[in-house]
Amino acid sequence: MRWWRPRQRPSRTSRREPAEVPLPPTGDTIAAIATAPGSAAIGVVRVSGPEAYAVADRLFRPARGAPPSRRPAGRAVFGQVVADAEGGFEVIDEALLVTFRAPHSYTGQDAVEIQTHGGAAVLRAVLDLCVEAGARPAGPGEYTLRAFLSGRLDLAQAESVHAMVEAQTDSARRNAALGLGRALAIRLDAIQDDVTAAYAALQASLDYPEEGVPKAELDAPLAHALTEVERLLATAEAGRISRHGARLALLGRPNAGKSSLLNALLGFERSIVSAAPGTTRDYLEAPLALEGVPITAIDTAGIRAAEDAVEASGVALSRRIADASDLCLILLDRSVPLDPEALALVRELPPERTLVVASKADLPAAWEPDRSGPAALPVSTVSGEGLDGLKRTIRERLLRGAESTELWITNERQAHALASARGHLRAAVGAPADVASLELQDALEALGQVTGRSAIAEETLASIFANFCVGK
Repeated sequence: MRWWRPRQRPSRTSRREPAEVPLPPTGDTIAAIATAPGSAAIGVVRVSGPEAYAVADRLFRPARGAPPSRRPAGRAVFGQVVADAEGGFEVIDEALLVTFRAPHSYTGQDAVEIQTHGGAAVLRAVLDLCVEAGARPAGPGEYTLRAFLSGRLDLAQAESVHAMVEAQTDSARRNAALGLGRALAIRLDAIQDDVTAAYAALQASLDYPEEGVPKAELDAPLAHALTEVERLLATAEAGRISRHGARLALLGRPNAGKSSLLNALLGFERSIVSAAPGTTRDYLEAPLALEGVPITAIDTAGIRAAEDAVEASGVALSRRIADASDLCLILLDRSVPLDPEALALVRELPPERTLVVASKADLPAAWEPDRSGPAALPVSTVSGEGLDGLKRTIRERLLRGAESTELWITNERQAHALASARGHLRAAVGAPADVASLELQDALEALGQVTGRSAIAEETLASIFANFCVGK
């Protein structure tokens, strides 16, 4: 098993070599379509590697002037993509060629980008010509992998590239942009500085035990590092939701207004609304972006003692959906007296995942939140009362206080590494100097896993970049 090590760190344990999962070669020339499938005004084929300019010379004819390899880098050149044909050549398309010279490119290698019309046939023909000229088709994430291995990006930045491509909401885009700008790396650098300072103090005490170590030199940086790691970890749930979305279940007794609320949140009629109770017997999902948070809202069957087997199945499914959701809205009809079954539903679900809504607030009230009934947000889908406040509250509950923080941890690998670092930092607090020193070594190793400064197994890198799209 080979390990890619940009910088060595001490480790107190030996590693058992896992089965080798090699990374793709990085010294050859690769080509890929970099734009999404389908028809578009323009499309881009990327070529990167030592023969990128040779490939460009073979298939691209500038409208005037020298071939690509004899032109200055960083220019856009107009011309034609051509293919060899009997007795001459065939014009595939008019195109722009953008050139980059190593190390001043995304990958750190010589690179060219060919911009053509965006039809699938055109782009496939250009890619085939690149392969005929000596490039090989790139796999998922190979361009960003090369950017990481060449030092153009750290691992956190590379993962932010993937997050930027996947971003479906403005909050996800902003967070990815912060990662690309090294915001996470800068935070981690500061934490590593604190841990290194504490480690140096411990090492000094071990080398000169008669002098000891001033308490402030150890306790202050260690406490600060632990606080900062915990702050980052506190954003992990918000980061997961901003990237992958949340599941929002609408629960309640039949005719409590669940379908009407779903339609109001969506802004159009998606669910059938009827005065007859029990209209919804199955569940209905609808995607929406609520206050910048991607959400799948789920309208469920009314929960009550079922009158037939079909309704009983719907009620059971509603309860399973509630268990699997990130947040449950329990709708209590404010226009009718509360019944024990409705209150039992409020008590059944965990309060941290529950938000009670007093629906039909435009009608005369049969009970009042916090007085004759449970704490609830009054909402009317008829008048619009309380809807804006409900949306803000849903966002706050889902993000759990992290909405005021700019940078979120957005993937499980980063969260796992930070949780490991937190565990080692906690173990170092108050431990004997020799034990604390070893714990801080492991904390530094875990922190380095986020940015790629610690040893990263090839199979880990391969797994990370395999999730990228081809061409990125």
